[in-house]
Amino acid sequence: MTAAATLTRTAARVDKAVKVYGTGDTAVRALDGVSVGFRAGRFTAIMGPSGSGKSTLMHCAAGLDTLTEGSAYLGDTELSALDDRRLTLLRRDRIGFVFQAFNLVPTLTVAENITLPTDLAGARPDEEWLDALIDTVGLRDRLHHRPAELSGGQQQRVAVARAFAGRPDVVFADEPTGNLDSRSGAEVLALLGDAVRRTDRTVVMVTHDPVAAAHADEVVFLADGRLVDRMDRPTARTILDRMKALEHVASEGAGPS
Repeated sequence: MTAAATLTRTAARVDKAVKVYGTGDTAVRALDGVSVGFRAGRFTAIMGPSGSGKSTLMHCAAGLDTLTEGSAYLGDTELSALDDRRLTLLRRDRIGFVFQAFNLVPTLTVAENITLPTDLAGARPDEEWLDALIDTVGLRDRLHHRPAELSGGQQQRVAVARAFAGRPDVVFADEPTGNLDSRSGAEVLALLGDAVRRTDRTVVMVTHDPVAAAHADEVVFLADGRLVDRMDRPTARTILDRMKALEHVASEGAGPS
């Protein structure tokens, strides 16, 4: 498949997505009719003011949470049409996750942590793919170390490698640099972008940091549970300006306290 054909495909999307937490007077409408697609072979960041619904959008798109109304799709597969078992298998086989906490198993080596999802599935990893992935994340000299012997940045590199090891359709990353210093964070973000280009995978990342989002190919902006903007070829400055505008509108809408 050509690069142009890849970019016309949608790896994941939600259609008229509504997510309501609670009932009655205490109900919170975290998503309010969001329709957005994430193109295959791209690194997309989701941003918005606090409470905008960005993490909820990611969790529903990844099948970690269910929508109140609307639909979520991974490729052509509608997530709401799957029972719990098939949804679990889909997440295992077609989705990778990178979280703020590294979530590594302390008693396993780097190599064992990377292959853990495929090992649990009873599958054999693609050795050629795995070999190239280890070089991409720069961990070849750390494969027999355990997490406690690694820096925070190295541990997150292991988490990134683990997310890509099963050749998922999409990797969802939730504030992946939140526990890292600025240098380690920049290295992990560059790694995510490099992995997208080298492996033709798709990354969708939630972040509050304009500098982090500037590593993405595209940024989608949420406010009050709605999609309000998209930006190609973002820079930290253009993202920051857009976020300031969104926060200004949000503060005006809140009125006097």
